[in-house]
Amino acid sequence: MCGIAGMYGARLPKVADETLAAMLRLIRHRGPNEAGVYLSERVCMGTVRLSIVGVATGQQPVSDPDERYFLCYNGEIYNYVELRKELKALGYRFTTESDTEVVLHAWQAWGTHCLNRFNGGFAFALYDRRQQALYLARDRYGKRPLFYTKHGANVLFGSEMKCFLAAKDFSFEFDPPQVASILTLWTPIGEQSGFKGIRQVPQGAYVKISESGPEIERYHRIDFVPPHEVRSESQAIEEVRDALQQAVALRLRSDVEVGMYLSGGLDSSILASVLKEQVTDRFRTYSVEFEDAEFDESADQRRMAAHVGSRHRTVRVTNELIAEHFPAAAFHAEVPVFRTAFVPMYLLSRMVRDDGIKVVITGEGADEAFLGYDLFKETLLRRAWSGLDDATKLSRLSRLYPYLKHYSGRDTTDLLGLYQAFSEERYPGLFSHELRIQNGLFSRRLLKGRIDGFGAIQQLLAEHPYFSAFSATEKAQWLEYQSLLPGYLLSSQGDRMALANSVENRCPFLDPNVVELSAAVNLEFDDGSDEKYLLRKAFEHALPAENLRKRKHPYRAPDSKAFVASRPDYLELLRSEHELAKNDLLDPRFCKLLVEKVFNAPAAEISTKENQTFIFLLSIALQRHQFVERNISGVAQNAPVDDLMVRRVDRRPRDASLVSEL
Repeated sequence: MCGIAGMYGARLPKVADETLAAMLRLIRHRGPNEAGVYLSERVCMGTVRLSIVGVATGQQPVSDPDERYFLCYNGEIYNYVELRKELKALGYRFTTESDTEVVLHAWQAWGTHCLNRFNGGFAFALYDRRQQALYLARDRYGKRPLFYTKHGANVLFGSEMKCFLAAKDFSFEFDPPQVASILTLWTPIGEQSGFKGIRQVPQGAYVKISESGPEIERYHRIDFVPPHEVRSESQAIEEVRDALQQAVALRLRSDVEVGMYLSGGLDSSILASVLKEQVTDRFRTYSVEFEDAEFDESADQRRMAAHVGSRHRTVRVTNELIAEHFPAAAFHAEVPVFRTAFVPMYLLSRMVRDDGIKVVITGEGADEAFLGYDLFKETLLRRAWSGLDDATKLSRLSRLYPYLKHYSGRDTTDLLGLYQAFSEERYPGLFSHELRIQNGLFSRRLLKGRIDGFGAIQQLLAEHPYFSAFSATEKAQWLEYQSLLPGYLLSSQGDRMALANSVENRCPFLDPNVVELSAAVNLEFDDGSDEKYLLRKAFEHALPAENLRKRKHPYRAPDSKAFVASRPDYLELLRSEHELAKNDLLDPRFCKLLVEKVFNAPAAEISTKENQTFIFLLSIALQRHQFVERNISGVAQNAPVDDLMVRRVDRRPRDASLVSEL
């Protein structure tokens, strides 16, 4: 796992190498072990490396013997062993043990078709000297981030947008339509970054940058076509078990110790049970526990840790810790967020790093693949609503969100009315997400004027005409795979919080074989009303009964009350009318009313959508302070990378020789 950055242009400035060093300095947290750069007349790019595979020989950038291609790479492809054998059979010679060199030769052998052969999470920049073209590519599910932007006559790119702060004349400015979309859908989608002019390489796509400009090509799309026929439920259960076991085995490939995050829920408990079967040493597990009992799952975590015999550690999170570390977490997230739950993940990865662990197995992707979210059940209920009697409606409603107070049974009249109102589609294609969108529409009131928040998602749907043929559940799954999974769970709460502390996360449930199999067999043997039916059946023999029977308890953390209790100094960004007025994006009147209510009303009177909107507002205010006004003292590591430099390849005309290679 690493961070990459660089620039491309017809004529790069003389100080391009200095700017590149400054860009790498801002993402040193992603790769504190080594650094390397490639400099040429048209491209300069570099890597800060977190050494995991081929530790001794995997220095970057790498090139082929003819020096046609140079590669800066972030991520891991877990099937590199199999691909290396295949490439060797084709005549390619390897000089390292790293998966980076496999990526390079795979590109030589198969061109852009190699991307569909990679099983892993990655983002890379590959320069083709013959074509004088730069390729920026990203994995199929959007695990690893990669951004690019026009800067004068050149293009800047980087694993994180904060790289662009290195260009002193580069300005960050919020993009109102994008922010409106993020507030509406809770997450960026597609190419969105939240800032004007900055584009994200979409998941499952690559961007070719040449003199003619950027061209985007998608190499992967999620569909629900069965990879092969599965004739019985028992066959489906066996195949799910085998696919997940193989996915874990691939993700244990590492030259350094691998630990895992243990939430105590079904997904991480299953992964812990598989690790127990496959790891001979006593492995380490890490968990978040909360001082606030409403969010705490430590009893389930400890039970599972004892069951598998892991070396278990926890970080205990208080409201004060959330408030203290929210600015740093927001700086690493880089986009407005609607929850504080990413802050405990930031603290957890810090503890993992302090233990000397670089790699953790995590459970992201299970809910999307195996219908774990209540949103799927909710979609089926709303779709069937008009045909159900009141007793059935109430029974199914009571099972939807037991952890939410307004679903506790006291407000059933209001709930019946709400679900009746949402039993018909209001926004084309978005039926499954319309209740979520209602909270987003409230959050959108933070912004000045009436800005359309649906343009980007409607464009995405238009680009995928096969979407209309999906079932209601498949549409819900597809939307999750395109929105909350890559935009928040894998990014703000995943990659960004882990790499902020130099930790790589690996997700067996996002193995393509697991995703494709689950998408095909779930609805064949599961009507969608029984949470993760096939997955639960596949591993029921391996879990304690309490963990197996445990109902879904979404990972959450205290929201506005964390800040009301501790009132950190940076809240002046919200409580000062002068500060609010400086933010052209926001409606100061609505923001002032919201902040006053959050700080003055009893906590019980702060609704879910108000909590969510407050967190959005706070993250927008902080990110404006950090990015637009460039105040990053205290949140950015921003340390030199000269001490990390192990490879510097300079191919600029004034010096065609290898300057140094240590």
